[in-house]
Amino acid sequence: MTTTASDQVVATGRAESRDRRRRPLPVGKSFAAFILVAIAAFMVFPLLWLIATSLREQNTIFNGPIFPTHITFAGYRNAWVTTEFALHFLNSVWITAATVAGVVLFACLAGYAFAKLRFPFKNVLYVALLATLMMPSTSLIIPLYLQLKTIGLLNTQGGLLILYISSSAPFSMFLMRAFFQTIPDELVQSARVDGAGEFTVFWRVIVPLARPGIATVIIFQFLSTWNEFIYANTVLQDTSRLPLQPVLFSLMGQYNTDWPTLTAGLTMSIIPVILVYVWMQRQFVAGMTLGAVKS
Repeated sequence: MTTTASDQVVATGRAESRDRRRRPLPVGKSFAAFILVAIAAFMVFPLLWLIATSLREQNTIFNGPIFPTHITFAGYRNAWVTTEFALHFLNSVWITAATVAGVVLFACLAGYAFAKLRFPFKNVLYVALLATLMMPSTSLIIPLYLQLKTIGLLNTQGGLLILYISSSAPFSMFLMRAFFQTIPDELVQSARVDGAGEFTVFWRVIVPLARPGIATVIIFQFLSTWNEFIYANTVLQDTSRLPLQPVLFSLMGQYNTDWPTLTAGLTMSIIPVILVYVWMQRQFVAGMTLGAVKS
């Protein structure tokens, strides 16, 4: 029986694959893999504890096994009813969506202007906007509260949106400026030579190329707005207007806490975050890589 050249190639490939499987991993790679697995387990454990606690009975929270032996969904039922979860969930969706849209709009326009246009005091304005990032948000609560009260926007979701957009736009503008700077100036100049206006250049040329950067801003802004607590709890006194996070925080008692109800509400609240990240993760990774090229 004759052996063809293709059979020899296949046999050689199988022998090489067996050698690779038998070859031990280097010590350095094995140690790095062990460290990465330990870090992953350390990061995943709080999430697993959260889900497990939401499925156990109240009297087995701290004296029972790590994973419940008897699963109950009473915590989810209580969280849905006692917190009016649907109402506050919709409030969070509306506030977060409006904030993300406003921040993306202002960040893209300002980032394009600082990256591709020339105008007086350009660098001064840019530094002034970045200087606002140096101030902690907690130090601005009292003056912002008084300002909203003066203009009649206290205890309104519109006033909360103004705070969210104005406080988040500078950082997002900084990110978008870095992404726009990676786009060659020749593309902008050629579009202008062809007679395109500035807005046409921005919308037809720049924005399609900056989709990874926009996805990065969307994810960052969605996470920060969805989980924000201090501004919402300070500006809004009407309980029916509150987003989800302050309402879930109210489940924390001074002397006693219904942990299954609290963890069930938190588990349901993180579902939109996971969905948004899974939906945009490819653009997000591309955006982080692109933004690191040039700043």
